Amino acid sequence: KFIESPIWRNSVSSSTGLGSSGRKQGRKMSIGTHDGSFHCDEALACFMLKQLPEYAGVEIVRTRNPAALAACTVVVDVGGVYDPATLRFDHHQRTFTDTMRTLAGLPYDTRLSSAGLVYLHFGKRIIAQLTGCDAKTVDILFDRVYSGFIEEIDAIDNGVSQYDGKPKYRVTTTLSSRLTRLVPAWNEPQDPEIFTAQFHTAMAVAGQEFVAAVTSLHKTWLPARAIVEAALAARFQVDPSGEIIELTACPWKSHLYEIEEEMHQAGTEVNIKYALFEDLSGSWRVACVSVREGAFENRLSLPEPWCGLRDDKLSELAGVPDCIFVHANGFIGGAKTKASALLLAQKALAFHRTPSQ
Repeated sequence: KFIESPIWRNSVSSSTGLGSSGRKQGRKMSIGTHDGSFHCDEALACFMLKQLPEYAGVEIVRTRNPAALAACTVVVDVGGVYDPATLRFDHHQRTFTDTMRTLAGLPYDTRLSSAGLVYLHFGKRIIAQLTGCDAKTVDILFDRVYSGFIEEIDAIDNGVSQYDGKPKYRVTTTLSSRLTRLVPAWNEPQDPEIFTAQFHTAMAVAGQEFVAAVTSLHKTWLPARAIVEAALAARFQVDPSGEIIELTACPWKSHLYEIEEEMHQAGTEVNIKYALFEDLSGSWRVACVSVREGAFENRLSLPEPWCGLRDDKLSELAGVPDCIFVHANGFIGGAKTKASALLLAQKALAFHRTPSQ
């Protein structure tokens, strides 16, 4: 096992100097990966490498021949070696157990695939190239792209379950699943040329989603942080409890958890229960905050007696004018005005704090 420290320094020098296997010996540059059936991780790894200027126009060699792989500038997902100094990024060897935590000190424990390894070593350069952001912003995006995009691919390729026990339903529309369907089926022609053509299609699909994920985080997710910071700072002006925030409709949830944790580390305890925001129709929503990002359990759901009610029936039971609805599962409600939405949230807090409830 090869552990580079510091991890980023070697990545930059390797990708520009090319070690002993690239232009220094006058060889034609190439990216090597295995032939035959393919997966999302190596398709994405190859795409990411080709976003870098030094690899943009190089050939992708699909083979398992050791001599052919040895002649490649970079090798991903094959060869049984992880060594960034020689640009070898395989994860199948028995000794390989590394994660973002072990190699970069980030809080992710999923074993890396070839996509994760290439992203680890080159992701910051790729993000900087795609976005033009400064180093601090690139660091933020790097972490978020891994946790929200790359880690899933690492986990699926390494057979890491998302849950314990039997799932209640199957998910068959992940990026990895869709790329698997590009592999020629057992009862279709098995010509190597077809596999190679489909692999390049898979690269394009994976790449399109990767770029879309980076672009979305940069242009829509990241700017929302300032909105959430302002909402948290003004929380006691919204309600004396400090448990209700008002903000502009935006991707606020992940920022809320992160900023709450930052405030906790600084000695301020914050535990927001409800967020108020105006929707596109001009009415107002009361959204419950889940116990953690991505969870369906709420810190404090809207009262069960309100769930599934609408309009006058809801207004009468809740004691709030201008109500529109409360979802049957109690995670969101709506009212015609901001004042009514706030009152709905305040009544929900009071409901749960009444000893008989």
